[in-house]
Amino acid sequence: MFRMLSALEITGLAASAAGAGVVNALAGGGTLLTFPTLLAFGTTPLVANATSTLALVIGTSGGVFGNRQHLQAIAPWLRRFLPVSLLGGLIGSALLTNTSNAVFGKLVPFLILFATILFLSQGLFRRIAGSRLEATESGQAVHLWGAMAFQFAVAVYGGYFGAGIGILMLATLGFLGMRDIYQMNALKTILGSLLNLVAALWFIGAGLIDWRRAGVMTVGAIAGYYLGAHYSQKISPARVRQLITAIGFVISGVTFYEQFLRR
Repeated sequence: MFRMLSALEITGLAASAAGAGVVNALAGGGTLLTFPTLLAFGTTPLVANATSTLALVIGTSGGVFGNRQHLQAIAPWLRRFLPVSLLGGLIGSALLTNTSNAVFGKLVPFLILFATILFLSQGLFRRIAGSRLEATESGQAVHLWGAMAFQFAVAVYGGYFGAGIGILMLATLGFLGMRDIYQMNALKTILGSLLNLVAALWFIGAGLIDWRRAGVMTVGAIAGYYLGAHYSQKISPARVRQLITAIGFVISGVTFYEQFLRR
């Protein structure tokens, strides 16, 4: 029988999605707000994961619109990373519908912590690499292929669960030499939304979407994405980097607690 959502549930779902939109516009990890909120309101884990993915990927349109002035600058990177992102997202979503996320969930805190440390120390590693490697065309190609392989792995993870893929992508882009934090944010927002779109379509086909809750969360996510993308560009790049690092450590701490300490 069709059950109407209570006012409390509508408020909680919309608020968590709006917060997730802001977090994803800055660094990524918004799934860690929406996923547990859905569980708290009685959604089963698999359906919660799929519903969260759909709501946030639709809401990404607000983030893309907020970053529209950077689209021309990041177009060459999109052409390189888009194919592997779509393929990885498809594989990850197929894995989710055929396996449990228990084992992979144990890896989430470590992946986010590792990516945050990488993002925090990317300047140092870039200077070390620059002092030892010649900037040859061949060398650049090797680094690019390595980054594309890593992006494929990130996309598989993104299709499977997805929390923290923005931080992983930001770390990769930093090591490739991208320095404009706003362009990096725009690129990871678009890539993340497209790979999650593939996953969402797979979940729809598998019948895993709670459409009532997805609708409420989509509205909140659109507002959150747009506000996050718009107002993050009014802050200095150094401050944005500090916020991204802080978000990464907080998300890592939360997931460590959830996976290993909570009883």
